[in-house]
Amino acid sequence: MGYKFTLSVDSTCDLYHDFVVENEIAFVPLTFTVEKDGKMEDRLDAFTEYGQYVDFYNELRAGAFSRTAMLNYEAHFEHFHKLAEGGAQDVVHFTISSGLARTREVAAQAAADVQKEFPVFNVLVVDPLTTTVGCGALVRQALKYRNDGKTAEETWKYCNELRLHIQHFIVADDLQYLKRGGRISAAAAAIGGVLGIKPIISFDKEGKLGVIDKVRGTKKAISYIKDKMEKEGPNDLNYVFVVHTGNEAAAKELEEYVKERFHIQPFTQIMGPVIGSHVGPGAFALGYITNSERNEF
Repeated sequence: MGYKFTLSVDSTCDLYHDFVVENEIAFVPLTFTVEKDGKMEDRLDAFTEYGQYVDFYNELRAGAFSRTAMLNYEAHFEHFHKLAEGGAQDVVHFTISSGLARTREVAAQAAADVQKEFPVFNVLVVDPLTTTVGCGALVRQALKYRNDGKTAEETWKYCNELRLHIQHFIVADDLQYLKRGGRISAAAAAIGGVLGIKPIISFDKEGKLGVIDKVRGTKKAISYIKDKMEKEGPNDLNYVFVVHTGNEAAAKELEEYVKERFHIQPFTQIMGPVIGSHVGPGAFALGYITNSERNEF
């Protein structure tokens, strides 16, 4: 179709393969390395089936260790060069929060280098100040803008205005994964070491992760999230997302609550391996778009 710009994402947005293909979204997969039984294996974050996600988290539970290299300049350069060769001009590209990694800078540099060869090629990189399905939420809004005939500039500005209205409530089963990846401090991780304590994690306005509260047990963590939604529910966009790393029971409970309480069908899915490497198995999270800005209620 004759869209005014190309919508582009990297795999940290955690959009399912079929959705990306059906909606003509340009996609750049990042890489991760799994250490298992003393052997290292490089893999691509480009799963196409649900079972592949489940298998990955089962590997982690069994003792495998996954590490990531989210910069991938070469992958971004190749991605943008291919788009430019294909005639793309204006591109809106989504990547991981700048509060977690420098991938946004790397993507922007790769795009600028491609522009030297293709002067009309212009990439606007959105720093979502979130990641995984939180970033995916912004991509879905950008998709509506693209399909409605909006320009790249209009879409980029809208997403930048919307990003701080995305709320996050993340419950990790083992904070050592986030500590090991440098995503939270050792002090924050130590909170989770207390028997039965479930820290509630969220993104701040700089796109960094931090512990905003702590409760005892999964049931109370779910109740905490419900209480927050009761204080301020979704805005007129009616957008809610649920994501998990193999904890289907908790995700299902949150999904059913949102459907019954707000009459909204949330987007529920399993997290991809790049971000999942840092969160670890057994985690779950809920997020949604509100009128208030992040963590203001």
